[in-house]
Amino acid sequence: MTLKDAKIGQTVTVKKINGEGALKMRIMDMGITKGVQIYIRKVAPLGDPVEVTVRNYELSIRKTDAGNIEVE
Repeated sequence: MTLKDAKIGQTVTVKKINGEGALKMRIMDMGITKGVQIYIRKVAPLGDPVEVTVRNYELSIRKTDAGNIEVE
């Protein structure tokens, strides 16, 4: 399952970050690393972006980027 498949109100744990180079680095710079827990706060009306809480701060992430984050 990826982060973009997670439902509102769910807390998930990052298993793996797919992608290479700048994309992977940008995701990791946002604080999303292997093992971190992410709480899905809400999704915009048209489905993009997804608002999450990670490491005690709120973050909006695009669906395309969320699709590169494998969670459980």
